[in-house]
Amino acid sequence: MIQEKRSKRGALLGLAASILVLVLVIVLENTLAPTSQLFVVLKKGAVYSLVAVSMNLVNGFTGLFSLGQAGFMLLGAYTYAILTVPVSAKDTVYYLFGGSAVKFSLPDLFGGLDTPTGLILGVVLAIILGGCVAAFFAWLIGLPVLRLKSDYLAIATLGFAEIIRAIFQWQALGPVTNGANMITQIPTFNNFNITDSSGKVVFYLSSFFPMLIMIICVAIIVMLINSSYGRAFKAIREDEIAAEAMGINLAKHKMLSFVISSFFSGVGGALFAMFANNAQAKVYTSTMTYEILLIVVIGGIGSISGSVLSTFLYVACSEWWLRGLDMGSFLGIKLGLFRNGFRMVVFSVVIMIVVLFFRQGIMGNKEITDLLKPRKKTKEVAK
Repeated sequence: MIQEKRSKRGALLGLAASILVLVLVIVLENTLAPTSQLFVVLKKGAVYSLVAVSMNLVNGFTGLFSLGQAGFMLLGAYTYAILTVPVSAKDTVYYLFGGSAVKFSLPDLFGGLDTPTGLILGVVLAIILGGCVAAFFAWLIGLPVLRLKSDYLAIATLGFAEIIRAIFQWQALGPVTNGANMITQIPTFNNFNITDSSGKVVFYLSSFFPMLIMIICVAIIVMLINSSYGRAFKAIREDEIAAEAMGINLAKHKMLSFVISSFFSGVGGALFAMFANNAQAKVYTSTMTYEILLIVVIGGIGSISGSVLSTFLYVACSEWWLRGLDMGSFLGIKLGLFRNGFRMVVFSVVIMIVVLFFRQGIMGNKEITDLLKPRKKTKEVAK
């Protein structure tokens, strides 16, 4: 009974916080200048938060060391881009290959990007299909590689990501993937801004959309973790032999965690394509996976709240707060030392300090709702 009350309280707090964040994003977006770097942080932070939480699901909660996130993001990004390029723009985008092998566009099937149904249904369906394609490939490679453990699993999934990246740049697949060239003219976050008849934006929603998708996806992951499946994942993480003795099917639950994590990574990849305004395979390198892994470690392995908080802090530092170090002036101080590349030196030092002083990450394995619980008063026992 007490546990149920705590779960309901946590759910209500999460819902209230999510609504507050979304309202705040709308207010900021329609108050501040649209060129503010804050909105880059909000958009990229929302995308990376979802991918970080998906990685935490498989690495932190199930105990599988997977490094294939960039590959699954690539699959989601390309699926989204291929399915959303307008029919009228396919010849321009795929001009090196005489047009696209995919003759339709999902937004066009629902009335085009100029209509609310075409924009919302077409884009959302393409995002979901991007996640489904990533999940399908995760199931295929999961059959052999999930038999491996620890470093061997990490190497296998990392190798998969590199292979996928090379295949998508193969010129023979050009009519579908556009080869080594980027796929452009796809719907982006800016398409969700409301405009008048002259094309002028009257209401901004370009930051609201990725935040909404991220919150919905993270909420689904949280519900999964708090379910019986989530408890099975944690049992596998703690002790596989004990979990199997309790009747948990190890192969089934490992595969389930891996596929679900990959699905949300694919969704994150689709959102990243919207953020970058294109899809290009060479972007989804192992460096991107290490970046996501670093975010998970800083936030706390086994903490959803930690992954989200560390993502926005990481993106804000790298994309906004320390940007002046590359431009010669920081906090009003001008030094010759402040030049291109110095930002990443300082950023690396900051990360090292955080890791040294927060060995288990910012949140450890706790959630924000755990910190809001009233502390138990200790009673002194009279001798």
